[in-house]
Amino acid sequence: MKRSDTLQTVKENIHQLKRFLTILSVVFASAQALSAQSAPQHQGQFPPGMGGISSAGNFAPVYDAEKRPITAGGFVEQGTVVFEDISTKSGIAHWQHVMGTAEKKYILETDGSGVALLDYDNDGWLDIYLVNGSTYDALSGKSAPPHAALFHNNHDGTFTDVTEKAGVQNDRWGFGVAVGDFDNDGWPDIFVANFGKNRLYRNNHDGTFTDVGEKAGITLGNWSDGVTWGDYDGDGNLDVFVSGYLHYDVKHQSLANDGTVAFAFCQLHGAPVMCGPRGLKGEPDHLFHNNGDGTFTDVSERAGVADKDGYYGFTTIFADVNNDGRVDLLVANDSMPNYLYINKGDGTFEDQSYVSGFALNTEGREIASMGLAAGDYLNNGLLDLLVTDFSDDFKALYHNDGGASFTDVANQAGIAQIPVPFVGWGAGFLDYDNDGWLDILMVNGHVYPEVDAHDWGTTFKERPLLFHNAGNGKFENVPAVRGSGLATLTSGRGAAFGDLFNDGKIDVVINPIDGPPVLLRNVNPDRHHWVELKLIGGKDPATGRKSPRDAVGGTVYLTANGLRMRQDVLSGGSFISSNDQRPHFGLGDATEAGTAEIHWPSGQIEVIKLPAVDRIYTIEEGKGITSEMCPAGKRCRMKK
Repeated sequence: MKRSDTLQTVKENIHQLKRFLTILSVVFASAQALSAQSAPQHQGQFPPGMGGISSAGNFAPVYDAEKRPITAGGFVEQGTVVFEDISTKSGIAHWQHVMGTAEKKYILETDGSGVALLDYDNDGWLDIYLVNGSTYDALSGKSAPPHAALFHNNHDGTFTDVTEKAGVQNDRWGFGVAVGDFDNDGWPDIFVANFGKNRLYRNNHDGTFTDVGEKAGITLGNWSDGVTWGDYDGDGNLDVFVSGYLHYDVKHQSLANDGTVAFAFCQLHGAPVMCGPRGLKGEPDHLFHNNGDGTFTDVSERAGVADKDGYYGFTTIFADVNNDGRVDLLVANDSMPNYLYINKGDGTFEDQSYVSGFALNTEGREIASMGLAAGDYLNNGLLDLLVTDFSDDFKALYHNDGGASFTDVANQAGIAQIPVPFVGWGAGFLDYDNDGWLDILMVNGHVYPEVDAHDWGTTFKERPLLFHNAGNGKFENVPAVRGSGLATLTSGRGAAFGDLFNDGKIDVVINPIDGPPVLLRNVNPDRHHWVELKLIGGKDPATGRKSPRDAVGGTVYLTANGLRMRQDVLSGGSFISSNDQRPHFGLGDATEAGTAEIHWPSGQIEVIKLPAVDRIYTIEEGKGITSEMCPAGKRCRMKK
């Protein structure tokens, strides 16, 4: 046997052993969970991490030099200012997110809502859509409901509220949002997941939208949470997957001491808090096939993604994790094992959640997965996965080992320990300094307002966390300079990442619970170069297969600056939000923009030499570069 064959056999055996150990740990953890849940529950007699929300147990509080919990402190006086909080001067801070009551007695009031970045009027600038919650009085018709908000980008650093004119108020109890051009007309549409009926806002091309949810057949009716668009069957039409959270009844909401749920599912450190999600009934997930005529068919059962056990689904993404040209399906589940469904190419999926290593963390247990991001942080051509979760637990970074196999390397990468006191929601891979390596940002905020009344070393409002990619598989914490955007305290939930000002820098919009939105503008002082691509799908002349018009599901490999970087066109992610869909590449000090290898959803592969750095190129499938935009819309000076 050749030495190379022997090494390959050893690698395969190690891979199989790792999968066996993962499954074994699952069985052990499940047995513990079943034992704990079947036993009588009393305060102080519940195993660590087996409360209403999964965690690793109790950790010692962490304080800064001024005796503040580290979640609201730890600031430095000097250092690099990466983000500036421009929420007020941008014009978006007058809007207010509302969800239930301030006391947060019930879980319906606690999870918050998403935010989407989209160019709804096709003027080349990203606009902002913020989902809102609701109130019990609004549900019962006693008061007017709070509205979602659509902010138009004025191209000058400010935004104008155009919600009423656009007709996207969504006067329902809103949660997730995802952007996708479902009718392939070249204009982005908006799916909003609600408690109650969902909405599908079709873009009318004139600055307005029409809710076609009923006609489309996607309204459902209980508690939908996360949303992602993707062409899972390769017919050129975007299908949509909707995660279900809880099967909920506002007329029968559980309290800590009413006997409807074991107290162990309604406590934190022995103190009563809102109940759940453990102990409450979950809501199934749904996959809707796009029929190409404005309607959808629920194919969840047939496709094998129906979530019959009713896990508590949060963020979900269609993404190609095994590089076979087909989008797979990821679901981050709260306090339950995560799902990874591998696309078999015949309209069905294979559940590889456990054998892939994505179901559980490195300790072999489920976590309270909330945020989910996909990105190639090692520049090796494989999508890795970032998952944020509850406090008193380690955040997870799943390294893609190839072959749809993942290993949680958060501790080795340096991002597991620091976030332990934080409750993580929005999650993003972003190259904030344009050096060609994806960094990590986590948006945080606690679930329970009660934490402010206890000496537990945590707070309801928390600061974001930024980790710089060192380029060697490790990340370094970026200190929060006092007064900068990283020192902003907010009850963070949804977050979206994108180049709002067309200056080649990735900004962040946060939709907190019960508060005004936060806009963190990227002001990092680097002078690195960059390129962005807006992809427009067409048809592969060799096969006749079509891509979705917005190219969702496409992948771009850019070879530049001595690196081969990967970016994907994704819908959904972060925490039940939707990011800028233009692949963005930092180029460091390189003055050559490099060569883009575009893997279109149709299967066609095109290689295009990009002529200059610091540009936003529009590329149409089969036609090459059709237009370009320079920073902030300035006139381009073409390189001679």
